[in-house]
Amino acid sequence: MSTRNIIEGRAAVIVIDIQASTFVDHSADRAIANMPGYKDRMLAARPLIDAAHACKVPVVFIQEIHRADGVDFGRELDGDEDVHCLDNDPRTEIAFDEMGYRAGDYTVPKRRYSAFFGTDLEILLRGLKVETLILCGGLTDVCVHYTFVDAHQWDYHCRVVEDCVAGSSVEAHEASLRAMEYLQTGAIRSRDQVINAMQRQV
Repeated sequence: MSTRNIIEGRAAVIVIDIQASTFVDHSADRAIANMPGYKDRMLAARPLIDAAHACKVPVVFIQEIHRADGVDFGRELDGDEDVHCLDNDPRTEIAFDEMGYRAGDYTVPKRRYSAFFGTDLEILLRGLKVETLILCGGLTDVCVHYTFVDAHQWDYHCRVVEDCVAGSSVEAHEASLRAMEYLQTGAIRSRDQVINAMQRQV
């Protein structure tokens, strides 16, 4: 099986759940477990986003956000996760400054793990005529993985920037990277590879 180009057609960078809590909540006991080095891996997404801006690649920020009364959590709290990302908590805001958010970037709020489930992301991507999704953010084993799977089933080419994603644990992170690579050979790429691919399209 041949590996496709890193970017097929037009690309968009999908920044998944890089929110203020990552940079202001330093407590050891968090609502959602983070693997070691999580914050640094989120910060590593900034050069990727800057490169996308320079190359005129659309950037879409995904924001997990739940109503303060918890009515939209559904089964999400049945596992290891505690209450998180409430709409009345400033930590739920997208990390605008850290990620270099610019006018012209897009924001898609979501209530569930996948950025496609119950959102207008598919309408946005079709309008932008995007074929390749470049995924960064967290968690690798939850929201990144679930978004990847839905994008795969919508026939997008999916690329995960492995040094700009992080999971709930190292083991879960690595297992999800393998699972996504299984679905699309060549899906797992480094930040430098993806930036070079964007620059070649300018």
